[in-house]
Amino acid sequence: MTGQLTSTGPERTGGGGRRPLRLVLNGRDRTVEAALGTLVVLLLVVAAATSETFFTPTNLTNLLKQMVTTGLLAFGMLVVILTGGIDLSVGSVVAFAGIVTAGLVSGLPIPLAMAVGIAAGIGFGLVNGVLVARFELAPFVVTLAALTTVRGLAFVYSDVPIAPDDPAFFTLGSAMVGPIPLTTVIMLVVFGAGGVFLSRTPAGRSIIAIGGNPETVRLAGINVRRHVVLAYTISGACAGLAGVILASRVGIAQPSVGVAFELDAIAACVIGGASLAGGRGTAKATLGGVLVLALINNLLNLYGVQSFWQQVLKGLIIIAVILVQRVNRVRT
Repeated sequence: MTGQLTSTGPERTGGGGRRPLRLVLNGRDRTVEAALGTLVVLLLVVAAATSETFFTPTNLTNLLKQMVTTGLLAFGMLVVILTGGIDLSVGSVVAFAGIVTAGLVSGLPIPLAMAVGIAAGIGFGLVNGVLVARFELAPFVVTLAALTTVRGLAFVYSDVPIAPDDPAFFTLGSAMVGPIPLTTVIMLVVFGAGGVFLSRTPAGRSIIAIGGNPETVRLAGINVRRHVVLAYTISGACAGLAGVILASRVGIAQPSVGVAFELDAIAACVIGGASLAGGRGTAKATLGGVLVLALINNLLNLYGVQSFWQQVLKGLIIIAVILVQRVNRVRT
């Protein structure tokens, strides 16, 4: 649950003349969440009517596993988008975190190797955040440069796929918690904790407010740079975790993996109602966007639609949703 930034007027909080900020709940967020729920139901009805294999346990398990990577990237992307930024490097970070983790498994305990992969993602996110916040560089340019740089580093580390021999490495990606994959549980925990962070903590609310009006936030005494760095660091952490989980699930890490993953993450955020201009979006709606995207991809796979048409559809979805958002802003 998020809101728009407003100032309470000339009230003062002390001798510094700072104005308190309030986040006003936005009814559009609830409307978007309701619309997403309706769309998910419609997709499930279509699936039941057109595919005999959709509701089989194997397909549903695969669906839950496959949405994890996009889900983790989408939450990190949401936090960055809320500040008015973008992170195009997440796909490359997935590749780097995965291949570093797989490469270290033979010499380090598996949990430590995975921690190194996640730490690498955090490091890349931190660098992106510093370049954007401290040096005031355009997020698009910074993360585009990071996309190529990190991808190159992944190939430098290993230009061939790495497949760990230790069966324990695959536990994270294959373990089940009842009927639900462990990785899906991890994703849901990230969204749950992230939703609380954004809506209930001063840091989370500040991130949202920065996307609405960074100058007003600065005048209110909030360190804008620090919170922008935090947003990109969270995105890097989510990408690192996604890379580790993906490598564990498929059993092999490749330096070429993750191409266009940023498109999926952005699409999930946009479908969930996040504004690319910043300041609007919720964790719950983004999770709904992830589910809608996963259902569409799964159905297209079951129908035998070629993958490049799926990419075309994602691009058209992003354009259509942005146009709808634009029309709504003009009307209001």
